[in-house]
This record gives sequence, structure tokens and C-alpha cells, in this order.
Amino acid sequence: MTDIALPLSTETAEAVESWTDLIQAVINGGGVVPVFQPIVDLRHGRVVGFEALARFTKGPAVAPNLWFAEAARRGLLAEFDAAVLRSQLAIRSALPPDTFLSVNVEPESLLDERVINVFLEHSPLDGIVVEVTEHRGLGDPVRIRDAIDQLKRRGALIAVDDAGAGYAGLQQILIIEPQILKLDRSLIEGIDSDETKASLVEMLGVFAGRIGATVLAEGIETASEARATAELGVELAQGYYFARPAPPWVGMEDEVIDSIIDHNSDRTDSFTLRPVLSAHPSMEASGESPCCGGSICAGGFNARRTSPVVVTRNAKPIGVLYPGMTEPTRVLVAQLSTTPAELANRIATGAPDKA
Repeated sequence: MTDIALPLSTETAEAVESWTDLIQAVINGGGVVPVFQPIVDLRHGRVVGFEALARFTKGPAVAPNLWFAEAARRGLLAEFDAAVLRSQLAIRSALPPDTFLSVNVEPESLLDERVINVFLEHSPLDGIVVEVTEHRGLGDPVRIRDAIDQLKRRGALIAVDDAGAGYAGLQQILIIEPQILKLDRSLIEGIDSDETKASLVEMLGVFAGRIGATVLAEGIETASEARATAELGVELAQGYYFARPAPPWVGMEDEVIDSIIDHNSDRTDSFTLRPVLSAHPSMEASGESPCCGGSICAGGFNARRTSPVVVTRNAKPIGVLYPGMTEPTRVLVAQLSTTPAELANRIATGAPDKA
């Protein structure tokens, strides 16, 4: 998460000039070091990803978010974002196996060619999660959606940061269609003793399941907060309880791993759909029809294939094409962490997801 907050103090001319020089140095490729905080699978007690965060080696000892605020004040946010992003993606090839890398970008920066070009330099973007940090609104939602769709087509997953706070409202979530819904830390702090927060997180989990997104809780600092979020069906989490941001690649202490595993072994609702599902190949739809256009599907479907193919649009499942069919069937999208009881409830109370 990269917070944007405007400094409250009045700066002298010398301070303004100093900040400008420091920001320009970062843009030129110096003075920034990436650190990484692990993202944890709460069901299995293992690290599945890392969020990249920026640390600045020169200038005043202030919170990193103030650097981004100063860059924004000078109209240099996109260039600054691009430089930070480049430093983080440079280490992508060293990621541990079976983990993803999450990076933060402001929506307005996604409209800047310099930021998009950094992503294109590292395309395909499989294993990259782009966190859209909605601190000042989406601006032009149509252009933002087009930029996000471009990243999705190149393999990136999209996360909405700070869901449940600030500008990260339901309307923005519906525009972005994220694959990961990252809950604001204010919803997680003290959730083990706050029924109101627990109810809201549970509701957001149901909403995420309906749109095919995974919930990630950030800011977990205690074992009881970790247990409470896991019991609410939250699948992914990060926070100081697991590990602080550090150079690559920090893991969890054995006692934390054991605590997660022991807690899950005591749960009666821990059986999910994962063990009973099978994987199938996918194909990206084209065309503007509500589903994908039967002739296009039929043309891309191997007539000798005897197994189904999942049809996607912008990496999101929209249907299943069975052998002998020219039009996909509509689907209900659920996460691997969904329990049979949760799935049965969705089938009983609502129609399948619309394509």
C-alpha cells in the first residue's frame, strides 16, 4: 500500500528545492530501494506472494508516503511511480517459486505512457498483481478501465487497495473488476473483539465471491486477528504478525506457521472446493456479443477435444464451452476457498453470474 497524504507544514523555498532535487534523483534511477512484505495463505500457513514497497535512502527521515505526496505536488507522480515500479520489477526474476509480486500504482499513473511502458518492458505479466491505490478517486473511469484491461490481457491480476475506506467504494470496484479485494487495515484492527467489523468483513467476502475476487486482509498484527479473519473466510493476509517489510525474501517464523496450521486443523468448516475441482484449458473471447460469439468460439475450439474449455474475457471466466457446442454455457464464479455450504447457499439464493 502506498498512501498519498499532503504534508501539512508550510515549506521554505530551500525545502521545496531540496525535495525537488531528491525526487528528481529517484526519477533518474537512484535513492530508492525495494523491500518486500510476505502475503500469506491463511488456510495452509504458507507464503504465496510479496508486496513490493519503497524505501528511500536519501533525504529526510519521513514516511515513504510523503515522498509520493511531494512528487504529486510537483506534478511528477507518474514519473516517480515509474521509477519506483522499475526498481521493484527488476527483482521479479528472483521471486521464490509459486509466489506472486504485488506492486502499487495510482490510477492516474496508469494513464501515463511512462508507467505503462515499465509494465510492457516486463511483459508477459503473469505472477504480477497491480494494486490500484484509490486515494484520490479514479479520474476518467473509461480510460482507467481501458488501461487495466490492457494489463489483464498481458497476464496481470488487479487488486483494489484499501477496500472499505476512502475512495475505494463499490462503484470503483465494479469499474475495475479486481481479482483481489484488499481490505483496509482499519477494518482488521481489533476485528477479533469487534462484531461490527467482523460483520462488514464477512459481507465484503460474500461480495468478493460474487464478483470472482479473492479477499486479502492487510494490517494483521496479532494471532487473534489472524484467527478471526480466517474464520470469516478470508483467504490471504499480510501484516507485522507474519513479517515486516524487508529485503528479499523474508518468510514467517515457524511458530506463526504452526499457529495457522493448528487453528485450521481445529476448524469444522475448513473443507473447500479445491480438492474436488479439476483444471481445464482456457481461451480468451473476442467480439462484443454478450458471451463471446459462437463462431469465434467454434473456430478456436479443437473439434477433437473431449474436455471442456473455460472461456474468459480479460482473464475473467465468462462461460464453459463443451465439446460439440458453439456457444458457452453461463457460469457461477467461485473461489477455490469456497466451502460446499457457501456454494449451496449461493445456488439457492441467487442466479448464476452474468457474463
